[in-house]
Amino acid sequence: MPSRGSRMMKTNVRTLGLWWLVQTLALSAWAEAVSVQAGGDPVEIVLRGGRVMDPETGLDAIRNVGIAGGKIVAVSEAPISAERTIDATGLVVAPGFIDLHAHGQDPVSRKLQLADGVTTALEMELGIFPMDTWLQKQEGKSVIHYGATVGHLGARMKLFHDADLESWATLAPERTELLEYEDYAFRDTTESERRRLMALMEQGLEQGGLGFGLGITYTPGASRSEIYDLFKLAHERDVPIYVHVRGRNSGGRVGAFQECLANAASTGASLHFVHMNSSSGELAPVILELIRGAASRGVDVTTEAYPYTAGSTRIESASYDNWESWPDERFKRLQWPATGEYLTRESFARYRKEGGWLISHGRSEKTNAWIVAQKDVMVASDGIPFLYGPAHPRGAGTFSRVLGHYVREEKTIGLMDALRKMTLLPAKRLEKASAGMKSKGRVQVGADADLTLFDAATILDRSTFEQGDVPSAGIVHVFVSGVHVLADGSIQDGLFPGQAIRRSR
Repeated sequence: MPSRGSRMMKTNVRTLGLWWLVQTLALSAWAEAVSVQAGGDPVEIVLRGGRVMDPETGLDAIRNVGIAGGKIVAVSEAPISAERTIDATGLVVAPGFIDLHAHGQDPVSRKLQLADGVTTALEMELGIFPMDTWLQKQEGKSVIHYGATVGHLGARMKLFHDADLESWATLAPERTELLEYEDYAFRDTTESERRRLMALMEQGLEQGGLGFGLGITYTPGASRSEIYDLFKLAHERDVPIYVHVRGRNSGGRVGAFQECLANAASTGASLHFVHMNSSSGELAPVILELIRGAASRGVDVTTEAYPYTAGSTRIESASYDNWESWPDERFKRLQWPATGEYLTRESFARYRKEGGWLISHGRSEKTNAWIVAQKDVMVASDGIPFLYGPAHPRGAGTFSRVLGHYVREEKTIGLMDALRKMTLLPAKRLEKASAGMKSKGRVQVGADADLTLFDAATILDRSTFEQGDVPSAGIVHVFVSGVHVLADGSIQDGLFPGQAIRRSR
């Protein structure tokens, strides 16, 4: 039988061993916290105790996040010493949302997108022309990151009328180019004009354009050969091409997508279809099958959708040119956001002479929800600008609607999958044109500190078709390049950390 002394010795050894283990773990945690600062400048901000979700690595855990110099410098279980600490307990810490399809390239629209968790908003569908002057005007004046493709529509207006449209989507009410210059949309190009057009598009790339933006439905005069030549040029310059598919003479919805898929397969160009929900309608499952089939056979093709059953475009655009042949019933689905009224044939004719944005209702919620649930369909707002008055609510609530209504309430899609669709996937789509996008859409050491912190239990869109400019609920903090631009749900005045996303040379 062991003696009392030997038993005491064993107890002391065990106690000593336990003490040593505790001290080792504490020292290890301390060392980890200190090492955050050892490699460079002190950590400026720490987000403490949030639920960090990184779609690329699959991390979904309580972590502390350190920010310094506009970058994420630590993602740690251990405490992080910092100049400033923000309690993120109970909040999701996600990459800042990236919107590939934001027409609202103005201060009013950007603040609403910031309140929806967006840190990068790009005009990739219709693009910008000319690119250089537009980028210069944005410098130092944007609360979020910005950028655009080279706009085919704007280049055509320059070609035919020497008019600098810049952004078709943000036309001021007093500007009437779309009404005055009809042939920019309905003329095809001659051989010499085609060469000049291609030169204008290349010029836009040299000035920082992120690819080519084609709103073919708004330029029905652009022949299939003109569009094909643009695909060839996109491949030669190694940039993606973003397309709103053809409307009239397209062979129907399926045929419109087939034209661009054939062009991409033939030329090797990278292709992105904008708002496949509004372009495909109830044929969305067939269209997505076409897209996935092409992708599985080596075509670089992607797509996106916004989570609403109504669309919006300008009433004076070519897409409404056949309005006089419509039955009276069709006008009842059209809403004028400035007044909230639903239209008649007479009111449509009156507003078309003025020009402006129109909301078009009619798609089914069943198909809409099915599209939201597809893990490979990115989230993008197609947000209409709010600079000149009321507009479609998607410009203010797209991302919160997905996370609040479809993730939390309807359980249509999981939270991580939804975040991937609005962060990592759009970042990867852009990496071919802009190498800097490899550091966005992630919560990882070395990534840009573009971060959105939200309450998963309360996040929700609050804008309606009658009042489209109500900020979303549940977005608590947003950081753009490490700058705390939205704090406790309030936009911080006088901060403009947004930077241009330009094409890498």
